[in-house]
Amino acid sequence: MITAGLDIGSRTTKAVVLAEGRIAGSCLVKTGWLPSAMAREALSGALFEAGLRREQVERLVATGYGRIHQAVAELADEQFTEIACHARGMNFHRPEVRTLVDIGGQDSKVIRLDATGLVMDFAMNDRCAAGTGKFLEMTAQGLDLPLDRFIGLALQARSAARISSMCTVFAESEAISLLAEGREPEEIARGLHNAIAARVARMAETVGVETEVGFSGGVGNNAAMIRALEEALGLPVVVPPRPEFTGALGAALLAGEL
Repeated sequence: MITAGLDIGSRTTKAVVLAEGRIAGSCLVKTGWLPSAMAREALSGALFEAGLRREQVERLVATGYGRIHQAVAELADEQFTEIACHARGMNFHRPEVRTLVDIGGQDSKVIRLDATGLVMDFAMNDRCAAGTGKFLEMTAQGLDLPLDRFIGLALQARSAARISSMCTVFAESEAISLLAEGREPEEIARGLHNAIAARVARMAETVGVETEVGFSGGVGNNAAMIRALEEALGLPVVVPPRPEFTGALGAALLAGEL
């Protein structure tokens, strides 16, 4: 059986194609201003990598904020929430995970799941950029640093500056003020990562943290964020391969269960 999953996020769109239960192809593109076009481009890229044609895909599931776009809805056989898809995708790679942290471009979530990948409970922040990949990007830009350099500085820091604001605009101003006071950039970078981790840990308290803890979404590639989460939760955190594709993978898996 051949299925596909599309995860149309605020920053990037991902596609995964499954053939007989294994990942045959994947593709990531920037979402831009036309989600439906990028969804088709990502799907085409994943199919090309898999050596397959669109008509060979038996079922396709869409997830992410762009799933409600009319042209995407017409492309897909079904739509599922990011929460369900990330839980299912994580379960594919690490079935032992019971608490899942998903930090994406525009929101963050803590999900409690069972042994089959079904969602038992969740907490979500989608009101502002606080605690998201966008927050990290914007604060790095405010310090005139590329994101990879910003992450590297956070990893180098021996101590962390205290960041009291989680509003993106105010946090940027606070970081600049700390620089003016003589705090080192690496201390500020680590402090900003710690502030996000503390916010996630507070969300985790509302759903209850059960080991093992997993981390999905594009920010799962950020080593400084992994460390900050482990310190905030007091637990080791596992990251699946290519965590940015977890939602699309889950969508493809759910497509096979329709």
